Amino acid sequence: MNNSLKSQFLDKKTPPHISTLILLSGIGALSMNMFLPSLPQMTIDLETEYSVMQLSVSMYLGFTAITQFFIGPISDKYGRRTCALIGVAIFVLASVGCYFSQNIETFLLFRMIQATVAIGMVLSRAIIRDTVAQDKSASMIGYVTMGMALVPMFAPALGGIIDTYFGWRANFGFMAVFGLFFWILLWFDQGETNSSKGQSFLTQIKQYPELFSARRFWGYALAAAFASGTFFAFLGGAPYVATVIYKLPPTMTGLLFGIPAVGYLLGNLITGLYSTRFGINKLIIIGTVVLFIGMLLSLVITTALLDGPIVFFSFCMFVGFGNGLVLPNAQAGMLSVRPKLAGTASGIGGAIMIGGGAALAGLAGTLLERGNSSQPLQIIMLISSIFSLLSIYYVVKREKIILQN
Repeated sequence: MNNSLKSQFLDKKTPPHISTLILLSGIGALSMNMFLPSLPQMTIDLETEYSVMQLSVSMYLGFTAITQFFIGPISDKYGRRTCALIGVAIFVLASVGCYFSQNIETFLLFRMIQATVAIGMVLSRAIIRDTVAQDKSASMIGYVTMGMALVPMFAPALGGIIDTYFGWRANFGFMAVFGLFFWILLWFDQGETNSSKGQSFLTQIKQYPELFSARRFWGYALAAAFASGTFFAFLGGAPYVATVIYKLPPTMTGLLFGIPAVGYLLGNLITGLYSTRFGINKLIIIGTVVLFIGMLLSLVITTALLDGPIVFFSFCMFVGFGNGLVLPNAQAGMLSVRPKLAGTASGIGGAIMIGGGAALAGLAGTLLERGNSSQPLQIIMLISSIFSLLSIYYVVKREKIILQN
C-alpha cells in the first residue's frame, strides 16, 4: 500500500480511519476491564478462591505478553489486516466460551484465548508507524490511546450495571456481540499498511540482535513496563480492595474504576498536543515523577490520616495521568530506535510491558487475599513507579553519552 494515501472511512484500499485504530487498540482494554467489578461474585459462582479467580487478570496479561511477542514479526510478514481480522474472530469465539463456562478451569481456558485480541494494541502502534513520520508518531499514538482511554472509563461501570441486572455472564455476551460488529468494521475499513511484508521469520530473527543490543530500546521498554505495572497491579488488587475491604457494590466499584482512566485521558491529551514540541523524554520524565508522587501521597495519607474508597481511588488518577504521559512516548521511543523493525519492536516492547504487568497483578492479588488493608497494593505500585523513573533516567544518560561521542 502507498502510505501517502489519505485514510477514507470504510475504504479498505486506504489506511484505517483513526476511529478504527482507536477501537482496535481499545477492544483489548474492554476485555481486560469490563468484568472486573464481577470478580468477587464470580469467585462464589465458580466455587473457587479469589487468588484463583484473579488469575483471569494475571494469566490474561501473561498470554497477552506472549501474543504481543509473536504478533509483531507475524504482522511484519503477513500484514496488519490479516492479523487483525483473525485475532478479533478468535476473540468473539472465546467470549462465547467464557459465557457458557460452568467451572473455573473452563473459564480460565477461554479467558486465555480471549487474550488474542491484545494484538490490537501492537497493530495500532505498528500501523501508525507505517503511515506517520517518526517525529509525529508519539503525537498520533497519544491521540489514539487518548480515545482508547474512554474504554476503561466506561467499561467497568457498564460491566457493573450489567452484572447487577443480568449477572456476570452477560458481560461476556456483550463482548462477543461487540467483537462481531467490530470485525465487520475491520473488514470494510482496514486497508493494509505494511508495504514491506513477506520478510521471512529467519530474516527477522537475524535482525533481533540489532534490536536487543540497543540500550535505549530496553530503557524505553522498562520505563513503559514499570509505569504500566502500577496500573496492572491496580487491576489485580483493586476489585478485592473495593469489594472485600471497602464493601462496595459492583455498580459503585465500576464507577470508581473510571477514575484512573480520566487521568489517562488527560495525560494522552497532553502527549498529543506537546510531544512534538517538548520531546518524548521530557514527557516520560514528568509522567514517572507524577506516578511516584501520587503513589507516595496515597500510601502516606491512607496509612496515617484518612483511609476510605474515595481517597484510595482518587489518588489512582495520578496512575492514569502518569501512564498517559509515559506510555505513548515510551512506545514511540521503542519503535523509533530501529524503525525498520517497528512491528517487532512494538510486539516485543508490548510483551515486556504486559508480562511485567501480569506478574505485578498476580502478586497484588496474592498479597491482598484475606487481608484488611490496601497498603500491600499501594506499596507494590509505589515501588513500580520508582523503577520506571530510574529506567527513563538511564535512557537520558545513555543519549548524553551518544551525543558526546
